Amino acid sequence: MKWLLNALLPAPLLSAALFILWLLLNRSASPGQLILAAILALAIPVLTRGLRPLPVRIRRPGMVLRLGLTVMADTVESNLAVVRFLLLPRLRRHPPAFVHIPLELRDPNALAVLAMIVCITPGTAWAELARDRSALMLHVLEVGDPQAIIDHVKTRYERPLMEIFE
Repeated sequence: MKWLLNALLPAPLLSAALFILWLLLNRSASPGQLILAAILALAIPVLTRGLRPLPVRIRRPGMVLRLGLTVMADTVESNLAVVRFLLLPRLRRHPPAFVHIPLELRDPNALAVLAMIVCITPGTAWAELARDRSALMLHVLEVGDPQAIIDHVKTRYERPLMEIFE
């Protein structure tokens, strides 16, 4: 019986949210809207089951705070560098480039967090994860020393994420 419930309702909170959201967006609780909301609330989680990530298991919660503070500091520093770059383009130190960063990180949730971190940081315009998850290709606005960027990502983001997730 439990397997049937899991098959029909794989994400109960998502189903409830979809049901309520449908009714709120349509501003109606008519019988037709209730039936349609129920169908969507049941069907969408079943159809998107394969897209949901694996359950997250955080091994070092304190490291999450430390990583968050690191990301905030790096984002402020990067914002200042981009402002300098935009206001004073003649002072540009180095050309943009793609940097290939080899990864030891394998947890899918940690890789997703790493991708979000490098994409929200100003100065990086694009990131791509290799199909085999062995490398991250990152476009950076100014690249003087690619190895310095690799070392920065690995020490400030990848290692803490490994401690948190693996």
